[in-house]
Amino acid sequence: MNLFGRFRELDLWKCSMELVVEVYTLTRKLPEHERFGLVSQMQRAAVSVPSNIAEGYGREHTKELIKFLYVSRGSLMELSTQMEISVKLGYLSEGDLKQFESLSNRVHKLLNGLIFSLKKTVK
Repeated sequence: MNLFGRFRELDLWKCSMELVVEVYTLTRKLPEHERFGLVSQMQRAAVSVPSNIAEGYGREHTKELIKFLYVSRGSLMELSTQMEISVKLGYLSEGDLKQFESLSNRVHKLLNGLIFSLKKTVK
């Protein structure tokens, strides 16, 4: 069964796309003066998660896919840090953070599961 090119069928990719929408919704709450700072960084990190999943699948080699899944996971961690910064600066609430973390944790678990599964197939 060829998994490559079928990234849109993955729960991981679908969930990470939901995360992008959530981040764009939450970043609307940040002040205008953060538009080219924190907002831009958060949106880029969010978009990077499903984008790297797709790019990894497009490479059609398991080792390459794993590499891009790690990049995606790194972007997720970057985004998590930026969300916490936004709360500490008073731009977002603890409730906003909890809402984000619920979805982020799901993406993280799915990413780790796929990485672990794929690593078993690579020699």
